Amino acid sequence: MGLTFINALVFGVQGNTLRVLGHDSPLHQFVAGAAAGAVQCVVCCPMELAKTRLQLQAAGPARTYKGSLDCLAQIYRREGLRGVHRGMVSTLLRETPSFGVYFLTYDVLARALGCQPGDRLLVPKLLLAGGTAGLASWLSTYPVDVVKSRLQADGVQGAPRYRGILDCARQSYEAEGWRVFTRGLASTLLRAFPVNAATFATVTAVLTYARGDEARPALAQPSGL
Repeated sequence: MGLTFINALVFGVQGNTLRVLGHDSPLHQFVAGAAAGAVQCVVCCPMELAKTRLQLQAAGPARTYKGSLDCLAQIYRREGLRGVHRGMVSTLLRETPSFGVYFLTYDVLARALGCQPGDRLLVPKLLLAGGTAGLASWLSTYPVDVVKSRLQADGVQGAPRYRGILDCARQSYEAEGWRVFTRGLASTLLRAFPVNAATFATVTAVLTYARGDEARPALAQPSGL
């Protein structure tokens, strides 16, 4: 449910920002995507904080949190709004450029592949463009995601170690080398391709159906509402 809401928010903000910018261009696709990424951080950051804390808690009757909402409620009681939004700056640094890359890559590929109504290979082309956009998005900012995850988990199982983003990056590099910033990347990319392929293909299909003939010129830009 949370992911569905975030996707709706992202595509809505991106589409409306693109409309405000006046005309479609690669630069405007990037700017509109970046704006969508920044806005959705308000929802994404607390959700990912709760996910991280739930994954780190002990299993069984001794567990601290009953679920995501209980986790956020307990964090709020202990640390206030600042605690609920722990990792917000690093989340913004990750999401803002990555969503710009995400929408730019999809738009460029969809146009290059000639995604037009009536093409018998339309669905495979949309899947390829969407999946590749997801890969490009994660590759562009994955090291920032590693730092964000470490900051959100910091202090859960002992005293806090990091004073901020740069200190976390420095300590991580000194302790584990540059490979620490690619840890988990392979599994993330394996998940990203099918998820984003399905997301963009579904959004395009829904908008095409909703718009009817009006959707034909904008088929390669499903977010250009």
